[in-house]
Amino acid sequence: MGTCVAEPRTSQPIGIFGGTFDPIHFGHLRLAEELAESLELDHVRFIPTGMPPHRSRPRTDAEHRLAMVRIATANNPHFVVDAREVQLPHLSYTVDTLHSLRSEFGEQQSLCLLLGADAFLSLSSWHRWQELFLYAHIVIAHRPGFPQSTWKDAMPEILRDEIETRMANPQDLPNCPAGLIAARPITALDISATYIRETLNAGRNPRYLIPDAVLDYISNFQLYLPELP
Repeated sequence: MGTCVAEPRTSQPIGIFGGTFDPIHFGHLRLAEELAESLELDHVRFIPTGMPPHRSRPRTDAEHRLAMVRIATANNPHFVVDAREVQLPHLSYTVDTLHSLRSEFGEQQSLCLLLGADAFLSLSSWHRWQELFLYAHIVIAHRPGFPQSTWKDAMPEILRDEIETRMANPQDLPNCPAGLIAARPITALDISATYIRETLNAGRNPRYLIPDAVLDYISNFQLYLPELP
């Protein structure tokens, strides 16, 4: 069980939610909403990636993806959009973003990096991934009934070791700034940005998978059209 030396609690934890958001959809929004409520987060910071190091270049320019995130989150007082990665002139790494946030919010603020289960299983491939725990907790969002034994079977041994030493109850997260792992079930919404792009590319309508205002933005700027040969 993970432990840390608690300092006097000064504020609610802050959730950090990064991704390409190409485009943002209801799966992203519901994950952030449910974790904000269940973990009593002060807010969730959506941080769109500028140039991601772990995958091919996003289909849509960073400025459009940032604009869509702003549109999708505009009416939720618990959501904040952070453009720091989009503004970088080079590859963006999560560890550097967390270091920047730690410098901004101070040493005692609890920060929670919000990840889906699939992203967590690939964590050991991330740049300087073990340093993430210096700056934040990691919260794994998983579908209800998804057993932790499944994670352990699927993950590399080095990540299993981190689970064994850092796993904690979500209630522990506000009491120290970083270093723990917690898991929370969320509503299972089988929505992917890849499927939405394919739907738009084929000339079909992805309504009810993404907010209407985001769909209007996509239409206005003619995003995700079929690629020319």
